[in-house]
Parts: sequence; C-alpha cells; structure tokens
Amino acid sequence: MTELCLPDVLIRELEDIYQGLETEYDALAYQLSFSCIGCPDNCCDSYFLHHTYAEWAYLWLGFRQLNPEKQQEILRRASTAVLACEQALRRQERPQVMCPLNEEGLCTLYTHRLLVCRTHGVPAAMTHPDGRRLTFPGCFRCQEIVGALGMEQGKIPVTERTPYLRRLAVLENDLLQGERRRYPKVGLTISQMLIKGPPVVLP
Repeated sequence: MTELCLPDVLIRELEDIYQGLETEYDALAYQLSFSCIGCPDNCCDSYFLHHTYAEWAYLWLGFRQLNPEKQQEILRRASTAVLACEQALRRQERPQVMCPLNEEGLCTLYTHRLLVCRTHGVPAAMTHPDGRRLTFPGCFRCQEIVGALGMEQGKIPVTERTPYLRRLAVLENDLLQGERRRYPKVGLTISQMLIKGPPVVLP
C-alpha cells in the first residue's frame, strides 16, 4: 500500500501550528513562573493518545532520519511499551509507561514531537465543534503553582488550543483529500504509531 506522506506545504503548516502553540505555552509558563527544570516527574511516561494521520506521518518523517540501529532499538522499546500499556488497561489501570523515544530524560525526536508533547504542563482549554468546552489544569507541578497563587477557578489563565486545533483539522482534511470519513479514527500512543509503521493511503 502507498504511504501517506505529508507534502512540504502541509509540513510547513503543521510546524507553524506547533510554533504558535509553543509561543502561547511559553508566555503562560513565564506568567506563572513555571518550569520543568528540577521536576521529579517525567511527563514522557504519561498515557497520551494522538488523533491525526498528519501527526502520525510527521512522527515517521523524523523517525526515518535516525540511523537503522537506533530505529530498531526504539522499535524494541515501543513493542515492550505497547505490551505494558495493554496489560495495565486490562487491569483497568491508566498506563504509566515510558515513551520509547525517551533516552536519559530527553526526546530522541524532539524536533518532531507531537502536539500533546509540546503543550502538556500549563493550563489549557479547547472548544469542540459541538460547543463543548474542555479545560485541562496542567501537570501536578503547575497546579501547585496555581494553588499557591490563590487563583480562583474560572480566573486561571489558560492556553487556548481551539484555533490551532481547527487549523490542524483543516490540514488533516487536506492530507486525506477530503476523504476523512473513509479513514478509521486515530487514537494511538507513540509506541503504537511506531509499531504499526507509517500511515497508508486507503485504496
């Protein structure tokens, strides 16, 4: 089957979306005096699902830049991580498994990390197309900072993800050439995206 590849114009658009989100993240982190430096936790063991073919293809774009030995090493870790997550879910537990891209606390594909990896930490909000409003309090360390500042619920500053997610939805539609409904919904961890291989074009 033909691999689903990101054209250069969509790569630039995706990277611009990432840059916009990171700029807002940095501004809010500065406002709250929030930093990951010295944190005893590591967000890379959090259970995140990623939901677009565009990001799946972008991850593989970066993965292919690694040498073959490194790729195989990461795929071995990914296989172990998938199994560990499946076992935790069967126990009805939320998995806490280290991402296979993490090496000594650093991301092997830092420049190709996905949206959730770039935005987790500070409070955020988004509005679904149906009007449902979702808010995310941020990581435990950021919640402690907000609590110490005595901020009331509803007055806590957030990064607004909605406009960027709308742009990502348009990008996804362009990548799939308006045939989004033909493709199964994506809900995969990074480990699963690596084990499954790059996304493919449906016949």
